[in-house]
Amino acid sequence: MKLQISTRLALYSVLHLATDPTRQFSAAEIAERFGISLNHLAKVLRTLGRAGLVEAVRGAGGGYRFRGNVKRVTLLDVIQLFEDVWSDGYGAEEPAAAPEEGRALRRVLDEIDDIARATLRSITLATMLKLMQELPDAPGQRPESAPGRLARSR
Repeated sequence: MKLQISTRLALYSVLHLATDPTRQFSAAEIAERFGISLNHLAKVLRTLGRAGLVEAVRGAGGGYRFRGNVKRVTLLDVIQLFEDVWSDGYGAEEPAAAPEEGRALRRVLDEIDDIARATLRSITLATMLKLMQELPDAPGQRPESAPGRLARSR
C-alpha cells in the first residue's frame, strides 16, 4: 500500500507523540527527528489537531502532545484524515472492450481494498507502540518473530 508523504508523516508524528502523552514536543523537534520541512509538518499537525488527536500548547515551553486514546485510535483513523480510503479508484481505467473481465477484476480489487481497510481498522496505536518496542535497534535487522505476529499482538 502506498501512502502520501503527509499521511506517513501524520502516522510518524502521532506515534512519536503517543510514546509519552504527558510530554510536549516542539514542531521543530518532530521535524528534525523525521528530517522534514517544518511548514509541511505544521499542516499535518493542524489536521491532527482538528481531528482531536493532538493538542497544541502555546507559549514558552509549548509544543504538541497526543490527546487520543492509544487503545482506541487505529491506523485507519489517522490515514483517512489524509487519504480517500473509501473511493473506487479503479473503474476509470477499465477497457470498455472487456466488460466481464473488467467486472471480475473490479470484484477482486474491491475485496483487496476491503481487507486492507479492515486490517488498518484493526491495528491500534497501542499495537504499533508495542511493535516499535519489539523492533531491533539496528536498521535492517529483522525482529525475532514468527509470521503473523502483528495479528496476534493486538
